[in-house]
Amino acid sequence: MSETRATAPVFPPGRYGRRRDGRRRRLVPILFAILVVLATAALTVRLYQQYGDTDYDARIVRWTDDSDTRITIGFTVRVPAGASASCVLTAQAYDGAEVGRRVVTVTPHGGDTQITASETVETSARAAAGKVLRCRPAE
Repeated sequence: MSETRATAPVFPPGRYGRRRDGRRRRLVPILFAILVVLATAALTVRLYQQYGDTDYDARIVRWTDDSDTRITIGFTVRVPAGASASCVLTAQAYDGAEVGRRVVTVTPHGGDTQITASETVETSARAAAGKVLRCRPAE
């Protein structure tokens, strides 16, 4: 009986480049994944600081287009006890374009944490909708 031996293939030198170690291939994706996680965490913190303040929560109650040059926006704002809010109100045309903007400061009566307000926004064209973009602590 003849005995056969399994041997590794022999490649001509220089033809296929050098063989690589498997450790380096695993390191690059791991480092990339760590970088992505760190960047995502930093973005999350930044966006929460910018938009995540839920102490000042505004909701539209109604809007009425009084004329071609103004709209009245009714809204409620939840604020911390004893605090005032500065809110940005906008008016939008039927095509979605902003046709008016106003910044208003609303103050609660007594120790209320809910403020109900109605404000008029001057517009450059007929408005179809009113919005409260954001409310922040009054300065």
